[in-house]
Amino acid sequence: MAEEMGRQNEMNRNEGGRGWLGIIIRFVVAAVVLMVTALLTPGFSNIGFGTALLAAIVIAAMDYVIQKLFKVDASPFGRGIVGFLLSALIIYLAQFLVPGMEVNVFGAIVAALIIGIIDAIIPTHVM
Repeated sequence: MAEEMGRQNEMNRNEGGRGWLGIIIRFVVAAVVLMVTALLTPGFSNIGFGTALLAAIVIAAMDYVIQKLFKVDASPFGRGIVGFLLSALIIYLAQFLVPGMEVNVFGAIVAALIIGIIDAIIPTHVM
């Protein structure tokens, strides 16, 4: 019995390690998606990898808070037009928390569309 519990604890530790690695990989992918989006989007300043990584963390945190407080999925296609507009708003507001990131309202809307399309191909949900 004790041996079985020891094996179960070992498996749980290994799964936790893979979980953290998966989260890190998702943030890196999300940062790359943000960099590509910034290149393709008018009204969205080009950003480096560090800025994009910080922006991915801020956007994920804002999305998480909105989901917990309002029970609304803020992904671009998560709740139709409401999710899409919420995603654009989060991208727009992220510029005030991320140094070096600048986006206007039109750029945030286009970025939400591009991120939604890329996310449909390569899922980047981090939380």
